[in-house]
Amino acid sequence: MKKILLWALFLCLPVSSIFAENKELRIVTLNGTISEIVFALGKGKLVVGNDTSSLYPPEAVALPKVGYQRMLSAEGILSLKPNLILGLEYAGPPEVIEQLKSAGLKVIIYPGLPGVEPALNNILAIGKEIGAEKEAQKIVQDIRKKHSKIAEKVSKLKSKPKVLFVYHRGTSLAQVSGIETPADEMIRLGGGINAVDGFKGFKPITPEAVIAAQPDIILIPSRGLESLGGKDGVFSLPGVKDTPAGKKSRVVAIDDLVLLGFGPRLGQGIEELFESFHPKTPEKK
Repeated sequence: MKKILLWALFLCLPVSSIFAENKELRIVTLNGTISEIVFALGKGKLVVGNDTSSLYPPEAVALPKVGYQRMLSAEGILSLKPNLILGLEYAGPPEVIEQLKSAGLKVIIYPGLPGVEPALNNILAIGKEIGAEKEAQKIVQDIRKKHSKIAEKVSKLKSKPKVLFVYHRGTSLAQVSGIETPADEMIRLGGGINAVDGFKGFKPITPEAVIAAQPDIILIPSRGLESLGGKDGVFSLPGVKDTPAGKKSRVVAIDDLVLLGFGPRLGQGIEELFESFHPKTPEKK
């Protein structure tokens, strides 16, 4: 029945907007990072909808939503009558992505690996797809410049702080980030050391794990900090007060997409992290 409904929705789309040559793009973006890239490339007016992780720029927030990036709705996407759908590989569930492809829509899924080069490759590929190659090159050059500047500084560091990344929403979910995660990569790029490197992905936080990690800094996305009610909420997490970070009140909070998005503000994120991790090492003039 669901499949029939999908095909019915698809057949209701205006033929001219889908198959005609020189058609104007109607883009649906499935991830906050992809939304930010399209807007940064100057093509935001072509986006007719996006997911709820699209929190930047403000114009993206105001657009119709198709669900959260990992729990998308095919019906909601099709109702926007797109002819181009762009997402990262963790957009899903997979059956929704397949339904969209089966409906004859052009769906492009890009790699979601954290890292400078994968991020730059995605920006260039999207720029080429939507006719903004020059804009993409400009953004990539800016990120490369900022990354190179910070990488040189990091290479000269005599010591690096141990950083514990905490992901928290509301009062019930608190996890720390292990290796092979976006936070792990950003900590490295910013000149820090992940305080918990004995596992991949995320794990629930425990007092024993936090104390054993002995982080110098607690790193948290801005929205997570807000959900905890500010820095006092971070220090109230189990075990945090008994760490160097807790004793010295060192909490670093950065905008969620700047910190973890690996999008057009990646260079800004690397700079912000380095300056936060190493406040006594300003750039020499």
